Amino acid sequence: MSDQPIDAVQMLTAQHREMEAMLKQVKEADEAQRKTLFATAADKLTMHIKSEEEIFYPAVHRARTEDDLLESLEEHLSLKRLLADLLDMDPTDKAFEAKFKVLKEQTEHHHEEEEEKLFPAVLKMIDEEQRKALGGQMLALQDELALQDKPRVEVKGETASAAPLH
Repeated sequence: MSDQPIDAVQMLTAQHREMEAMLKQVKEADEAQRKTLFATAADKLTMHIKSEEEIFYPAVHRARTEDDLLESLEEHLSLKRLLADLLDMDPTDKAFEAKFKVLKEQTEHHHEEEEEKLFPAVLKMIDEEQRKALGGQMLALQDELALQDKPRVEVKGETASAAPLH
């Protein structure tokens, strides 16, 4: 983790670009590399989702963001379900390619919605100092999750319903 505090919105936006690049790498990888690259991307996506659900969304929950947050949580559920399915599949399977394409498209759609709707509202509601504090908390959680062997494995147990909006 960096010593410099980072604005949560800037951090999440940067992570969106990083994940999109990682998913593109997986899509373009040969069969030998695909499994390893997908595991890394799945861990990053899991850590990102958890930090949003456990820290960012509860902190920015206000009447005017509630609809966007509830939609984001449902999108997270869909992504978790796709991840759980993909983790049980052989990356050389044709069905993996199709399901992975859906994961990639849904991830990009989710990022676009957050960046166009939620993040502008957050920038108006929460000052920079608070956003930097949130960014620090989220990075700390992501660092903690990264120390676990495989954060992506937990996703399989989180597919019954969307995470609650605290």
